[in-house]
Order: sequence, then C-alpha cells, then structure tokens
Amino acid sequence: MENRIQQIKEEALSEINSANDLKTLEAAKNKYISRNSEFNNLKKGLKDLDASQKPIIGALLNKVSKELENLINEKNELFYKKELNERLLNEKIDVTLDGEYIPQGKVHPLSKTTNEIVQIFNHLGFSVAELKNSPEVEVEKFNFDLLNVPKEHPARDVQDTFYCKTAPNVILRSQTSNSQVRQMLDSKPPIKIISPGRVYRNESVSARKNNLFHQIEGLYVDKNVTIAQLKGVLNEFIRLYFGSGRPTRYRSSFFPFTEPSVEIDVQCIMCQGKGCSICSGTGWLEILGAGMVDPNVLKSVDIDPEVYSGFAFGMGVERLTMLKYAIDDIRLFFNNDERFLKQFN
Repeated sequence: MENRIQQIKEEALSEINSANDLKTLEAAKNKYISRNSEFNNLKKGLKDLDASQKPIIGALLNKVSKELENLINEKNELFYKKELNERLLNEKIDVTLDGEYIPQGKVHPLSKTTNEIVQIFNHLGFSVAELKNSPEVEVEKFNFDLLNVPKEHPARDVQDTFYCKTAPNVILRSQTSNSQVRQMLDSKPPIKIISPGRVYRNESVSARKNNLFHQIEGLYVDKNVTIAQLKGVLNEFIRLYFGSGRPTRYRSSFFPFTEPSVEIDVQCIMCQGKGCSICSGTGWLEILGAGMVDPNVLKSVDIDPEVYSGFAFGMGVERLTMLKYAIDDIRLFFNNDERFLKQFN
C-alpha cells in the first residue's frame, strides 16, 4: 500500500504543478483530496490492515494528503492574485476623468409642500383622514348639502363645478371638505383631522388659476372648542411654515359651513408689506379660510351642537407653495419642465 500511496502522490504532484488556471487546479483537488478521491478510499481501507500497519499507513496517508492540500492552497492563492491583478488592470478607473452625471428624481414641489404641512399638523395633534372618506368623485350630498351650502349658491353652478352628464348628482369634488363630513359620520368626537387631496373647479386656466389643484383642510370637533384655539393652531402653523417673523392678520368673512368665518393673510412675500402688483398694493396675501363649524353642519352629521363645537380651516397647496418660493405662475407645477422641477430638493 505504501507503493500505491507514493504512486498516487507523484501523479497528484504532476497534475497540480501542471495546472495553469483555477479550473484545472480545482479538478486536481477534487480528484486527489476530496471526499470521493482515491486517498480517501485508502483511508477507508485502513480497517482491513494488520494492527501493526494501521498507524504507519494512516500517518503516511495524512502526511501526503496534507502536503497536497498545502500545495493546492498555495497555487490557488497565486492564481487568485494573478486573476485579480489582470481584472484590476482591465477595469481600472481613471479618477482624473470627469464623472458621468446620473440624473436623480426630485420630490415635486407640491408634494414637498403637502408633506411639510402634514408634518406640521401631525406635530399639532392632527391625523390624516382615512382614504376611504376622501373620494374625488363625489355626490352633491357630501360636497354641498351636508356642508350647509344652499341650493342657489353659485358654487353649485356648472360654471364652477364639474358635473357628470349621465348622473347629474355626481360631481368632481370642489373641496376636500367632503372628507370632513364623511369622517364625522364615520366616527364620534373628539375628531382632529386634516384631509389633503386634489379638487376640481370649472376655471379658465391662467397664471393664477387651474381647473385642478390641491387643498388641505382641517377639522377639530370636541367639547368646548373655541375660536381662540383656532387662532392658536393657525398662528403656530404659519410660524412653522413661513417663519416667526412673518406678520399675519385675521379678517371677517363668510363661508356656508362656518360661523363666524375668517380669512387669514400674511405679509406679502414679494414686497415685505410695501405694496406691489402681486398683493394688489395692499401688502397682504390671503393664505387660508377658517371658522367655527356651523351648528347646522354638526346637526346634519348627528353631532349635538349643544354639547360639541369645532373649527375648520382650508388652504390651497399651490398658493402656499407659490408664496413660499416666489413662483408667479401656477401652470409651472403641471408642465413637467425639468428646468423648473430640478430646482426643488
């Protein structure tokens, strides 16, 4: 058996030394020192030898196997380094050359503003209305009737609202207030939500108006809600969005679904209150409308106005984005002009 071991060793050394790449070296390894190799078969046959021969042959098999394994590992390391060097040589990068510009997508300015506003109101304790309560295709009941909008109100005219020809009661919502009504029908106070989304108005497209735009409305209904709380929430929102140095003012107004109602202005971003064409010389820009929820609205959704009160507010995302970033044409948001969009991180 010793002669056979020596013979196998010489054959193995010959094949290992003549191997010229990793593939042929791996083949030699499998042939001579793997589990199915002849060396391993000889080890299995040790049990058939005389007791005096077992330690001698066993030690010889282990010695030869170790020698072959060390030789294969050394040659494997040489081949690996050789292939790595060749690859590095072929794939090397000249760091002095100009890099290739890979354009990356940006968050759309309207999405950026919406995310910022939602984050602010989340910090103030408001949650986003459930998606099921905010459909864009709506019926008049939730867009007008339950919001105390009278039948003769101009907002219901086809000149202002998109109606479905085959189903006259079906419209594209003109405000996200429908989600507030649905939320009040779906849950009981306390309710503290905001509802961002797309709305539609039958407007002529211009630099200031579009027939599709985005709103964020808010609603808070609970016991003992006051207009002082409304002012506190909106003042904090304005401070966080525009900065603490931006003056504001509240003006009396009228909305069918709030009483009393107010409109909130901020000092003109363009002229810093001096008066310009953007603010029509007043030094102020309207940013949102708000008010205490009309008792008739609470009654229409089965909330007792003798027990509960609330406030609501609404703002246009496009308008707030235009004011903050001094954008003078609403159509820029929808033209997909990369020169415009890439300016927003």
